[in-house]
Amino acid sequence: MRKIAGYRKLLGVQENTDLQELKTVYRNLIKSWHPDKFHDNHDLKIEAETKSKHIIEAYHFLVSIAPETRSQSLAAYTSTITSSGISDFEYKGETLLIKFLDGSSYEYFGVPKAIYVKLINAPAPARFARRHIFSSFVYREVSRENAVA
Repeated sequence: MRKIAGYRKLLGVQENTDLQELKTVYRNLIKSWHPDKFHDNHDLKIEAETKSKHIIEAYHFLVSIAPETRSQSLAAYTSTITSSGISDFEYKGETLLIKFLDGSSYEYFGVPKAIYVKLINAPAPARFARRHIFSSFVYREVSRENAVA
């Protein structure tokens, strides 16, 4: 959740900001921090390059977790979590990455370590995840690959 809060703070947006407003804020920030604006000052140009990369990263991340984006891919997500098994998962700093047998991967944010430990110890991890993770945490699709045979 710190990652989400940090990106929102960087762009200066609230949790309930819609995609159109997010896009407007993003474009204005990119205009302000575009490296070409600072062609006379090398130090400022380097700072602008770094800042613009962070702004782009934050924008793409926030778009990927926006309710509008998730609703567009809800059918594929529902199909994956209900019909595909879990092939692998890893946990790092309250972010749980789950890889599915259909080749897709999703990140879940704000997952407490206790939930991860219960997932590891569950006799049926997919069933535990369906009950306690899939609909309880903010998620985004990380990748979709060809199905594993």
